[in-house]
Amino acid sequence: MKKRLILLTIALLALALAGCFPGTSTYTPREPAGFFSGVWHGWIAPVSLIVGFFRPDIRIYETYNTGWWYDLGYYIAVIAGFGGITLSRKRKKRDRS
Repeated sequence: MKKRLILLTIALLALALAGCFPGTSTYTPREPAGFFSGVWHGWIAPVSLIVGFFRPDIRIYETYNTGWWYDLGYYIAVIAGFGGITLSRKRKKRDRS
C-alpha cells in the first residue's frame, strides 16, 4: 500500500510539473532551454510522446535549446531513467530464481 501511495504521489507531481513540456513556446531563440531543461525533458519524454499524439504543439525535444549542454542533460535523463528500469527488472528476475 505504501509503494502505491508513493507511486501515485510521484505520478501526480509529474503531471503537475508537466506544464514544462518541450514545444510549448516557453523557450525562444533569445532564451533557449539549457542543461536542466534538457534533464527535465528527458525525464518526461515518454509522457511528452503520448501527449504529443493529442496536442501537436507538444514535442519530445525542445528545438530552441543551448545545443550540446541541452543534449547532454536530455540524454543523461533518458539513459538514467530507462537504464534504471532495466536494472530493476534484472534484479527482480534474479531474486525469483
